Amino acid sequence: MELKNKNVVITGSSRGIGWALAHALAKNGAQLHLVQRSWDKAKILELEKLSGSEIKQWTCDLSQLVQVKELCANLKSQPIDILINNAGILTGELLENQTDEEIENVFQMNLTVSALLTKAVLPKMLKQKSGLIVNNTSVSAYMRFPCATTYAAAKSGLLAMTECLDTELTGTGVSTLALVTPGIKTDMFDAIKTSYGKYFEAPDDYISADEYADQVIEAIKKNEKYLLPSGQTRLGLWIAQYAPSLFKKVVVGRFVRK
Repeated sequence: MELKNKNVVITGSSRGIGWALAHALAKNGAQLHLVQRSWDKAKILELEKLSGSEIKQWTCDLSQLVQVKELCANLKSQPIDILINNAGILTGELLENQTDEEIENVFQMNLTVSALLTKAVLPKMLKQKSGLIVNNTSVSAYMRFPCATTYAAAKSGLLAMTECLDTELTGTGVSTLALVTPGIKTDMFDAIKTSYGKYFEAPDDYISADEYADQVIEAIKKNEKYLLPSGQTRLGLWIAQYAPSLFKKVVVGRFVRK
C-alpha cells in the first residue's frame, strides 16, 4: 500500500514506537490522525512541516472507556485508510501481586481498545473496499515469560483477533498486519529492568524505535501480513513456537521467585 495522502490513525503516538511511526509516516506524506492524552505543540509543528499537511489531533485517555467510545464515534465519520493500534501498557509482576485495577487496565489498553477502534473504522473501509488494520502484538504473543501473565494474555488475544479478522476480511480489499514487536529501546523497554528484573533476567536484545518504524513502513508498502523480529529474538521466537519445552527450560533457568 502506498502511503502518500493516506489517512492514518496512530494510538500512543506521543513517544516511543508511536512517535517514530508518526515521524516516518509524515516523511511519506501520510495524513496523520494522532491519538494522545496531551500535546506538545513543537512536535506537532515538526510533523506538519514534514508531511506538508495539518495533523488531526484526537485527545483521548485510552484508559477511560467513556473517552474511548467518544473517540470511536468521532472516527466513524472520518475517511480512515490505516489504523495503527500501537498504544499499550506493560506489566512485570507475579500474578498474585497485581492489583485488580492493573489487570483490568492491561487488558483494556492492550486488547479492548484495539477491538473497539477497529470496529469503529471497519464499516467505511469495507465500503471503500480498501484499508489496513495494524496491531502491535509483541513477541509476548508467543513467548511465555514469567511476570508477563496478563500482558502476554492480552497480546496473545490481540494476535488472535488480528488473525481471525484477516480471515473475515478475505476478498473485501481490507487487510491486517500483525507487528510481532521485539525489544524496542523506549521508556517501556527501560521499565522492564525495574519490573521483570526483580524476578527474571530478561533478554536485552533491542533495536531503536526509528529503525523499527522503518521496518513497519516497508511491511505496509509490501502488503505483509506479519512483521517478525530478526536476529537473537527471531531465534527465541522460533524456539518458543516449535520447541516450547526447551524455551521454558531456558526461561526457568533465569527466573527466581522471591
